[in-house]
Amino acid sequence: MFSLQQIFGKGDKFFGLLEASAEEARSSAQALVRILKTPGKMASLDDFVLSRRKDKRITEQIAEGLVQTFVTGLDREDIEALSNALYKIPKTTEKFAERFNMVAPQLSGIDFSRQAEMVEKATDIIASMVKQLRKIPPLEKMKELNDRLQTVEGEADKMMNEVLRDLYNGKHDPIKSLVLKDL
Repeated sequence: MFSLQQIFGKGDKFFGLLEASAEEARSSAQALVRILKTPGKMASLDDFVLSRRKDKRITEQIAEGLVQTFVTGLDREDIEALSNALYKIPKTTEKFAERFNMVAPQLSGIDFSRQAEMVEKATDIIASMVKQLRKIPPLEKMKELNDRLQTVEGEADKMMNEVLRDLYNGKHDPIKSLVLKDL
């Protein structure tokens, strides 16, 4: 039997999938914080791989749902763009963790905890923003969350410049500088 709900969609379906994707992004950021707290030790990448795989399945479900659903609560292009952006977070954190594991012995004395905190803060805010979509929040609430996210991004940019300034001052050996710049 032909279902009108299938044609016109269930609003909760996409919101739930996007929220699940945001939670996987948050989970991957938390895994990153954990491995960065124990530098010099070879960390397991299982949490990253699991989070990325879960998010990949969620992203595929969203893509399939967009094909099968006629009307959605949000624009199709917006759902797809948000889904792809959320998927990039676990993928990027996994790649960073892989590289970090490769060079961990060369990073003695280097502390990434501030950067990890920024990533964790940002993913917490993103998860909050995605949860708000279901409620169709007042513009002021989303603007406040976006302002918080922009503040974190600004702090992260300043931190990046501090790290680069430190690298360029010549006190690190060239290999360590190259490794740090890559990370």
